Amino acid sequence: MSDERHLPLVLALNAAAATLEQVGGKGASLARMAAAGLPVPSGFYLTTAAYRRFVAEYGLQDAILAAVSGIAADQPTALDEASRRIGSLFAQHAMPDDIAEAIRRAYAELGGGEMRVAVRSSATAEDLPGMSFAGQQETYLNIHGDAMVLEAVERCWASLWTGRAIGYRSQHGIPPEDVSIAVVVQELVPADAAGILFTANPLTGARDQVMINAAWGLGEAIVGGQVTPDTVVVDRVSGTIVEEQISEKDVMTVRDLDGTHAEPVPADQRTRAVLSPAQAAELARIGVQIENLHGQPMDVEWALHDGHFFIVQARPITGLEGQSQPLEEWNDSLTGDYLWTNSNLGEAIPDVMTPCTWSLVKVFMSDAMATSCLPDYRGYGNIGGRFYMNLSVAASLSAAVGINRKRFAQLTGDVFGRLPDGMEIPLVDLPRWRVLRMLVPVAIGVLRRVHANKKRLLTFIATAPDRCDALRAWIRSASSPAELITLWRTEVEPIFHESCQMLEAATRQGGAALVTTRRKLEKLVGETDATSMLTGLQTGGSQLASLGPLLGLARLARGEIDRETYARNYGHRGPHEFEVSIPRPAEDSDWIDKQLASLDAAKEDTTALLARQEAARTAAWDRFRQRYPRRVRAMRRRVDRWAEIERAREEARSEVIRVFWVLRASVLRGGELSGHGDDLFFLSIEEILAVLEGVNTQLASIPPRRATYERYRSLPPYPTLIRGRFDPFRWAADTHRRTDLFDARGYHAPASDVVRGFPGAPGVVEGLVRVIATAEEGDQLQAGEILVTTVTNVGWTPLFPRASAIVTDVGAPLSHAGIVARELGIPAVVGCGNAMMRLQTGDQVRVEGEEGTVEVLQAANAT
Repeated sequence: MSDERHLPLVLALNAAAATLEQVGGKGASLARMAAAGLPVPSGFYLTTAAYRRFVAEYGLQDAILAAVSGIAADQPTALDEASRRIGSLFAQHAMPDDIAEAIRRAYAELGGGEMRVAVRSSATAEDLPGMSFAGQQETYLNIHGDAMVLEAVERCWASLWTGRAIGYRSQHGIPPEDVSIAVVVQELVPADAAGILFTANPLTGARDQVMINAAWGLGEAIVGGQVTPDTVVVDRVSGTIVEEQISEKDVMTVRDLDGTHAEPVPADQRTRAVLSPAQAAELARIGVQIENLHGQPMDVEWALHDGHFFIVQARPITGLEGQSQPLEEWNDSLTGDYLWTNSNLGEAIPDVMTPCTWSLVKVFMSDAMATSCLPDYRGYGNIGGRFYMNLSVAASLSAAVGINRKRFAQLTGDVFGRLPDGMEIPLVDLPRWRVLRMLVPVAIGVLRRVHANKKRLLTFIATAPDRCDALRAWIRSASSPAELITLWRTEVEPIFHESCQMLEAATRQGGAALVTTRRKLEKLVGETDATSMLTGLQTGGSQLASLGPLLGLARLARGEIDRETYARNYGHRGPHEFEVSIPRPAEDSDWIDKQLASLDAAKEDTTALLARQEAARTAAWDRFRQRYPRRVRAMRRRVDRWAEIERAREEARSEVIRVFWVLRASVLRGGELSGHGDDLFFLSIEEILAVLEGVNTQLASIPPRRATYERYRSLPPYPTLIRGRFDPFRWAADTHRRTDLFDARGYHAPASDVVRGFPGAPGVVEGLVRVIATAEEGDQLQAGEILVTTVTNVGWTPLFPRASAIVTDVGAPLSHAGIVARELGIPAVVGCGNAMMRLQTGDQVRVEGEEGTVEVLQAANAT
């Protein structure tokens, strides 16, 4: 340590001494590019010597090593606790005077005063061969003034010890005592546009192509997933564009006085290409220079300002296989002329599915919805990685038992949504006798199974949480692949089948009561009173599972339950709960705090919302009693039965999701024990078990499947209704694409400028629109705004009290948005199909929940 005193605290951006050991991986790459004359923004480095001087000054090293000692990558709670402990160590101590003075002096030479800079972490362990530490340490944008720069530097130092970084280093055998961190301070480019460039095509592996992602504003909108960028593939020799997909870019990140924020993209720029062909060629040439400088394919972050490109950082592309990586095709729409919908179950499974999740969903469907399929005709499918129900198969099954297509559409409208005028469901070309011969044995088996399981349903729901907790503990303790396989066969697989069949039993209760009860009431008292009379599912000591996370949060805020109880009861529910590659909310140590913050920002207290709806319900029943005094008792029994069925269905679904957490834990542990990590999510569950048994023939499938998954995931959500052969990439590239329907025959229902859907929940509200693509962007929703999104599920529920109304593209009266909005008395219009196309953040609109319409009163871009 005696030599440390002679090492520089600050280095110029192009300094020859700016090596990996001195300025970290990111810094060393920038230094090489700056020295070569590439367009890197001006700046300086605070070296690793400064970090080590700070740690030594306050004797923190032993405490840091003690905090991370013995923690493995599969212990998220322990990792986050270690990160918090270390973060508090840094926060307790002021920066030593000599280091602070060196930073002030370098910042002043850069421009000082109120110059805006980016302050980026650069660890010595990042960007090593075969590894990617991208995003594991912090970056702070729009920093200005000495005080903010000093604070950002210290926060960058602490970010060397985020839970994710600690776990990743542990997984790759990097000793904690060997790591250090530098900080890069650069002039912030006020980007007109920004993005990412890959000097080899990461989707195909082609080394003769450069791929560019581009969006308006700062690059954070792309990195944070808030916008689907343009994708431009350029031939690296000629500079010509060989493939181009221009996306609709609704949001961009811009800087303001205090940091950055998201704002709508001006209407005339949304569907315009960010880069001209000449600009794409120029950027590709810069990318090739960077690759030649580093001697390997690179992942480059760039910005464009006033017609000039700037390179923000560059790192090696990890996992690039060979010269060409063929993509797989996940597209069941190619199997025939069928009508597909993503309503209903598509709301619960909104993501592009990894192969592992898809294999588990198929098991779920065969157990929970056995009659939805014929032996050679599956009633659901995978289109571009997304889940769709096959209405053609469902309608054909109904036709076999005497229900024609028109009647089928009427009966299922509340579940799957209304079909556009003129769109008919194509039927499977099979004789009725053959359909019956295949269907009857399946139906008899289901009836027998449901009869037996209904008796066990309540016991299963009561015991499943403890069983799942125990199973996850056993999985974590499995010490070998053989032990994990045994646990899967004897415990995990059985409870998976059991949970799915219990959901089947719950949904089969009462026949068509969920649909017919509502329709009967509507005929008697109208839409508004029928809606009010069918609310209150969480009263009388019972609870609607979809509302559970929200009601539990209110109880937590009042001190009626503790954080551990809340996490145990609701930590498995989230916006991506079927996708096993995505962590559960309870795996995020900050999850509860984020939920509580969301509750604090609510437009109205949940208790007040429920009380108001209870008053409306009581008044509706009083009116019913006055009009139909002799029918009250019978209708009460019918509605109570309806509520019992709905609650049982929701509770059983919640426990299925709890089991999916067990499935996720099994795959994670399998990745650890086999050494293949999260690669296993790109195999089916059968293939994963084979790998654990030592059969590795399917491992070669992982790279193309991962590339396929990422390619599909880069596309916007597909249309609600799809008929015939559908190409997701061609559709996404079409600037006139529709999000409500696609018909390969060329039929198009008139595209209305009016936003119209199903009445989700009655009420009239006028207010400002907030368009939100994912639940993770929910903090953008301000109290009293109208939430407009593609689809909601239980992970969105905590946002509802903040909104004055809900509008969705996907859904029907029995969808999540409709059910929860009715319980809370929040007006809602669901299943619009075109709301995300027609509305933008800042529009002033009127939502008519009972009519199912949204009227634009004043557009956000109106002058």
